[in-house]
This record gives sequence, C-alpha cells and structure tokens, in this order.
Amino acid sequence: MPATEPRPMVSLRGVDKYFGELHVLRHIDLTVRASEVVVVVGPSGSGKSTLCRSINRLESVDAGEIRVDGELLPVEGPALAALRADVGMVFQSFNLFAHRTVLENVTLAPVNVRRVPKAEARREAMELLDRVGIADKAGHLPAQLSGGQQQRVAIARALAMRPKVMLFDEPTSALDPEMVGEVLDVMTSLAAEGMTMIVVTHEMGFARRAADRVVFMDQGQIVEEAAPDRFFDAPDSERARSFLASVLSH
Repeated sequence: MPATEPRPMVSLRGVDKYFGELHVLRHIDLTVRASEVVVVVGPSGSGKSTLCRSINRLESVDAGEIRVDGELLPVEGPALAALRADVGMVFQSFNLFAHRTVLENVTLAPVNVRRVPKAEARREAMELLDRVGIADKAGHLPAQLSGGQQQRVAIARALAMRPKVMLFDEPTSALDPEMVGEVLDVMTSLAAEGMTMIVVTHEMGFARRAADRVVFMDQGQIVEEAAPDRFFDAPDSERARSFLASVLSH
C-alpha cells in the first residue's frame, strides 16, 4: 500500500496583495505540507517577506484564501489569536522584551496565551533554551547577549508555543556574519526534526542544505519551485539563472 502524502499545513490559493498601486503579491498559489521545509528566495522587493507575513495575517491580503492546517485564516478576533498561537514567527529583529530575562521572554506567551502552568512552562523553556544552545543564559537580559544569541532566544520563544508551523522572515539579515552560522545551525536541526518551516532568506547554503523545496519569487510572483539540487544546478527560468549568477558569484 503506498504511503500517504503528508497533509497540507499551509495553503495559499489565488492570493493577491497591493500596497496602494504596487501589486506586491500576484495570484500566489503555494502548498506546504506537514514536516516540509520550503525556502523562499529572490531579489529584494520580490514579495518574499509579504508572503511570509500574510500567512499569519500580519499583512492582510486583497484576494484569494490562506489556510493553515485546513482552517481558513480568520480575519480578526479570538480565532485569529488562536491561529497565531499555532504559527510561530521569527523576524529579522529579535523583538524580545528588554526588561525581562531570557527565561521570562520564553515563558510569557505559553503561560498567558496557552495557559500552561508556570512550572511546566519554565521546565519546557529550559529544555528549549538547551536545545538552541543557550540554557546558561536563562537569567540574562537580552542586552547582555550577542545578536546571534538573541535570535536563538526568539526561536526558543516561538517554539515554546508548540506551533504547527514556523515562519522565518530573513532571520539572519540583522546579524554580524560570524553569528549567522549559529542561528542557521539551530534552524537546520529543526528541519531535521520534522518541523514544518517556511523560510525567507538570502542564505543560499542553508537553502541547498536544509530545504525540501526552493521557491523563487520575482516581482510578486512565484517564478519557479524545485528541489534544491534542481534549482541550484539547473534552474528552469532565465530569471532564476541570472539571480543565482549574481548571488553565488560573491
């Protein structure tokens, strides 16, 4: 009996988004299945971050539909808050609470949103901080950490909500070059553990190493999508070939 295909975890159908006159997402169709790692690449201004942010309605869309684990994305209210609890997001900036310790940053949402008992939340937070390699920083304030350490706290904080899918919006773009690797290592381990992930990044090495599928965007459209080896070694479109020639030559 053939193995069943993993269920769709994120589905976008006919999604359009405008900023005034600017058509930033053009009829986007994309399905990401459970445990799949999809890396979205493309030039600046191609709509990658807007696509990522639309999946938990940080950006509203003007047409089309978005579903997460089969459920239509709510417009607002408690249903939207519940969905956002299922969709972890890691941004370019770390967005940590400066006046709270690392441990408090990670436990705050599980206790207040998920209603996880404090002792359980603390235990899980310490396990997550250990998982991302900074358990020894639990009592520190964010300002006492490097950028790479702060981003790893942000990843632990998102994981603490036990999300069904993780969104990463250029999570290494604000980091010093020597700190990029430590964050990508954490993301690679999450991918290997089967976390459903959508990653917007300029890190082509990570895309080749960790992605199940690479989605290439340009001018608000998905130009092509393929397995990493196929995309990097023999892209179909001239636009992808010129993009890769540009980014891989530096």
